[in-house]
Amino acid sequence: MATLQAWGGGQLPNTARISTAQNGNGTSTHVVDRGAFTERPALLTLTTAVGAAPTCTYAIEGSANGTAWFPVAYADPQTPETPAAGTFDITAAAVTHKLLRPGQPWRYLRLTYSANTTVTNTADVTIF
Repeated sequence: MATLQAWGGGQLPNTARISTAQNGNGTSTHVVDRGAFTERPALLTLTTAVGAAPTCTYAIEGSANGTAWFPVAYADPQTPETPAAGTFDITAAAVTHKLLRPGQPWRYLRLTYSANTTVTNTADVTIF
């Protein structure tokens, strides 16, 4: 697992790919580091490809130190002022966006995939 910088040495916005065609359960292949930009919003983009009877559960997790992980508040683009912090499911091939709210105390971000049946995940995080 690599830790990828998504702050581009101070040039924003910048994007880091944390999963590329990842199957199965577990954490994303990489962790994103947004540096000191904790007051900045971010955008998670999930692109899924599916097989028969697809489903996958997602947990967006943050950490201040890269060791202790906690749920990160996010919002759907259709309801940007309605935060959630629980898991969510995807059951079809899609491009899904989650708005990661500013001011949360995470520096590092990862995804945890669970209950995955035939879903292949590619995930990008953009820091603004």
